[in-house]
Amino acid sequence: MNNSIAMKRFEIVVGIEQLEQLTELLEKCSVRGYTVLKQAGGLGSRGVRDPGDVLMEQENVMVVLACKDEQAQKIASELRPVLKGLGGMCLISDCLWLEGPAVSY
Repeated sequence: MNNSIAMKRFEIVVGIEQLEQLTELLEKCSVRGYTVLKQAGGLGSRGVRDPGDVLMEQENVMVVLACKDEQAQKIASELRPVLKGLGGMCLISDCLWLEGPAVSY
């Protein structure tokens, strides 16, 4: 594909209470951009998280980012030892970044 860069895509799901710790880790890895999707629900190791349930204060967030392979390896090595403590999940996949006017990877 013309005007595209091979990258790694991270999809990281954690409880909102762990978001600050996760973003600090990403900053430590020199990540220049990411997207936070709040009120993510689902079923995982901590049971059901339903953002529509007004009685349940627990909420998941998904952080999505793309970076080059070298940085992806650094993020994975920093994230691996703390992921159990964060209590979430991380998916890493190959993707293509379409070049545009501004780059945030």
